[in-house]
Amino acid sequence: MTDQKQPAPAPRKVNLSAAFAGFSDTWSPKVAGDINDMQLKLVKLTGAFVWHHHEAEDELFLVVNGRMRMCLRDGDVTVLPGEFIIIPRGVEHCPVAEEDCEVVLLEPTTTSNTGNVREARTVDKPERI
Repeated sequence: MTDQKQPAPAPRKVNLSAAFAGFSDTWSPKVAGDINDMQLKLVKLTGAFVWHHHEAEDELFLVVNGRMRMCLRDGDVTVLPGEFIIIPRGVEHCPVAEEDCEVVLLEPTTTSNTGNVREARTVDKPERI
């Protein structure tokens, strides 16, 4: 038996405007790509989410369109288009779309969108786009 390596996947270019135009549901991340043990996800936000934290994962939120306020227990941070915020593991947070938002997430593959909380908007297996 020979040890054959799987061929590397072909490079993939994604147009963010087209990708975001391809879905309308909110608070339901879509996997747009894989990077080692990380996933790049696209999500549309409207209104407030749920307070939660992630025991083992850091998260990056990059606002593409709209305006997001990241509520933290020690104060809020406004994130505008072209800006990102990194939420370290264990930090309780609650994203709020001050106006409808399109956000790119970069997070480990194991990350649940609601972290330590289970609720109606929990997505166990994000759809791929």
